[in-house]
Amino acid sequence: MDFSRFHSKGRAFLSGVALSLAACASAEAPEAPAVAKPALWKIADEDTTIYLFGTVHLLPKGLAWRSPALERAIASSDTLVTEIILPEDPAAMAQVMSKMAVSPGLPPLAERVPAEKKEALDKAVATSGLPAPALDRLESWAAALALIQGAFQKLGLDPEIGAEKSLTANYKGKKHVALETPEQQLAFFDTLPEEAQRLLLASAIEDSATANAQFKAMLDAWAAGDVDAIARTFDDETALSPDLRAALMTKRNAAWAEWLEKRMDEPGTVMVAVGAGHLAGADSVQGMLEAKGIKVERVQ
Repeated sequence: MDFSRFHSKGRAFLSGVALSLAACASAEAPEAPAVAKPALWKIADEDTTIYLFGTVHLLPKGLAWRSPALERAIASSDTLVTEIILPEDPAAMAQVMSKMAVSPGLPPLAERVPAEKKEALDKAVATSGLPAPALDRLESWAAALALIQGAFQKLGLDPEIGAEKSLTANYKGKKHVALETPEQQLAFFDTLPEEAQRLLLASAIEDSATANAQFKAMLDAWAAGDVDAIARTFDDETALSPDLRAALMTKRNAAWAEWLEKRMDEPGTVMVAVGAGHLAGADSVQGMLEAKGIKVERVQ
């Protein structure tokens, strides 16, 4: 959705899996707004406050997004919660990826995309810098993610300046927990039906102009804190099929809402930072919390 730097690419690979896969092969970085004010919510009772912050896992350089309200929330919270925490040893994540992503007897990637996408596939393979035979051995979901990695640099996106990376630096010496393990997050892709995986693969090799425009729309929506626009622009891939939406959004959001409900029983102040698409739309985490009778207040 972001192994290892899988050897050098994996950490971005895994941290970016929740990012909409539209952000693919663009020759130039999208123009970013100078200042962003992304949405922030909280749920609270007498002794517990939980902030919900929607992130973009990979950001362009030079974007100012840490507002006074967000800084206060960070300073007041004693725990950071993110989607996953990557292992310190890159080889450990590479091993997990290898076990799940490689299968014998797969058809070449060229046979797994529509005929009209074959030229775009060739360009994406060339951009990735990965050998075609190695990509052919990957399951379709893994090939999609691998091809996207080759385009991140061209988009000017860097996980080292992504929202989670920036936030994590503020919680040194504090508690940092994850909603999912890396293995669980990869399994959401690995267990998709092949038809859904191929839709993902086809989506991952959009032409440069389309990919650039799609990512810019996502970034602008996030920067403006426009939740309706986030729901539209971050949803391209999960809207491709019910299987994709259920696996990558609805089921995960439901599990997170349940986790948040239980966490309200413990005192403290918590910052929960997850992909912005999970906090927008009909199946948002906030909507699921409100269905449980938990009031969600937007604070930015």
